[in-house]
Amino acid sequence: MSEGTMQRRVQRDPRSPRAKRLARVLVCAVAVPLVAAGCSSDSGSDEGKDKGASASASASQSASPSPTVRAAAYGTLPEPCEVLSEKTLDDLVPKAKKGKEGSSDDVSTRGGCSWNSLDNNGVKGSQFRWLNVSLLRFESDVTRGAGDELAQEYYDKQVRDAQSAEGAKSVKAEPVDGTGDEATAVRYELKKKEGTFKQQTVVARVENVVVTLDYNGAGLAGDKTPEADDLMKDARKAAEEAVASVTKANGPGAAASGSASASPSESVSASPSASASESASKASSTG
Repeated sequence: MSEGTMQRRVQRDPRSPRAKRLARVLVCAVAVPLVAAGCSSDSGSDEGKDKGASASASASQSASPSPTVRAAAYGTLPEPCEVLSEKTLDDLVPKAKKGKEGSSDDVSTRGGCSWNSLDNNGVKGSQFRWLNVSLLRFESDVTRGAGDELAQEYYDKQVRDAQSAEGAKSVKAEPVDGTGDEATAVRYELKKKEGTFKQQTVVARVENVVVTLDYNGAGLAGDKTPEADDLMKDARKAAEEAVASVTKANGPGAAASGSASASPSESVSASPSASASESASKASSTG
């Protein structure tokens, strides 16, 4: 066998040292692009993860629900000068010709009406009566709360104000049953140069509406002072009638729609057009 033939056999023999060195070179040459390809693949994977996480966070934010609050039960108010029947007005203010409606920039949220009566008994003096009804309705507001809760706060304030009236003497307060969701009657005396005035105030809340009824009487020019119990009995009756007028104006199913279990479709997700706090301060000045 020639020397050249033997050399070629040695080169092809995988067990030869030279063949082993050549195999290692080929393996390394192939491994370099594979490693590079692997690094490139890892980098792309991280970038994909970052993009996926960002997209997921964005979707989560967009899926978050906007703040909501249950809708107010009552959406309107009755005509303030028509909340009491003619018979009730004849009993409480018999000489009143017509009620005087208070000013309001939004009759759907606030209103009021007052009546004056002077029954002249000649030389025996005269009997004076004054009656006023104020109505205030609260809208639900996502930043301030549900309408009935706002009405509750205003109701409490009205009761406190009645009990702390300037110059009030012999102040008494007691709960009233059967008038709205809650009601309180406050009575006191006011002594003026014309005579002693017996003041009766009934504050009632029905759903998101607060009704405040003020009724006072006095005997002038020597006539006797009216009995506070009689005045309070009439005031309670009138307040109950006024609350019933509010309920009637909104329909029999209105209260159920504003319950705490209202569905999302009955919830408010935007602020109302009128501020309840602004209405409250104006309503107080009306009374």
